[in-house]
Amino acid sequence: MTLGVLPGDGIGPEIVASATRVAERALDRVSVGVAWRELPFGLTAITEFGTPLPQRTLTELDGLPGWILGPHDNAGYPEQFRGTLSPGGAIRKHYNLFANIRPARALSAAVTAVCPDLDVVIVRENTEGFYADRNMYDGSGEFMPTPDVALAVAVFTRAACERIAHQAFRLALGRRKSVTIAHKTNVLAKTTGLFRDACLTVAEHYPEVKVHGEHIDALAARLVSHPRTFDVIVAENMFGDILSDLAGQLSGSLGMAPSINASNTHAMAQAAHGSAPDIAGRDIANPVAMILSTAMLLRWLSGQDGGTPALGAAADLIEDAVRRTLDAGVGTPDIGGSASTSSFTEQVLSLLP
Repeated sequence: MTLGVLPGDGIGPEIVASATRVAERALDRVSVGVAWRELPFGLTAITEFGTPLPQRTLTELDGLPGWILGPHDNAGYPEQFRGTLSPGGAIRKHYNLFANIRPARALSAAVTAVCPDLDVVIVRENTEGFYADRNMYDGSGEFMPTPDVALAVAVFTRAACERIAHQAFRLALGRRKSVTIAHKTNVLAKTTGLFRDACLTVAEHYPEVKVHGEHIDALAARLVSHPRTFDVIVAENMFGDILSDLAGQLSGSLGMAPSINASNTHAMAQAAHGSAPDIAGRDIANPVAMILSTAMLLRWLSGQDGGTPALGAAADLIEDAVRRTLDAGVGTPDIGGSASTSSFTEQVLSLLP
């Protein structure tokens, strides 16, 4: 099996290296070989190729079922590359990675969590909604007709709403069989109303799953006060982004919040957090989100046509080793520990049987 690796910027190369080492060890334990194909991307690619996303990288990714994308930040790129679609965003758009799956749960009693009993998966529609970089064929959905007026266009299509709803309901079937639809129909009646109604139409195909809708503001408040109320939350782009960051922090730290971006044919492991350039190179970044995102990628691959159950078994091994590492009190500074990125990784590796 060959998987792509795009190390990213800032702390990206450090935590991606941790993730690939852990995944390789776990895959070896289930007798699956893996080859990592590292591809030019981000700031280093600008230096060599004059662009953060060379065509060579896209050509190579075409032949791969999945890849790991390290955190990156085009705010630190040369001026001509700022304010445009990030290279990660360009990959997401090119491969129509419409589903951003972001679980959040407290991994260990040794890590202080605001909501220790939170266990939720946020399924975020990833191609349209309120985000200006994702809802136009050409150009931005955000514009200024005068220097004193700024406008934004939100796009909601029934097809995209139904597509992400199916993802959410299928996930719920394997969990506690409950889906909450995030909307704001009291104010955004047509746009989020279409989202809600499309999700409710899809719900008819999953009679085993309980479903209800909730205004996004009330939902965010109840996520804090009654976290066990929620199982799977399906949301449009911006709502899902904000909710998942909130949920990640409630469960312990955004540094432990994994995610994948997926279509029906490709998936990309991508930690929910940013590139943290202020701590890059200091060996103190938390690799948990990247390691667990890679485990999510393996699990996604195991469920594809022709996928092997051994990949899901490798994901189980990774998640268990991370949990036991945290249970042992080993953690990076962001979660109150003193471990380095490398020593945390070594501890995880030592717990892979």
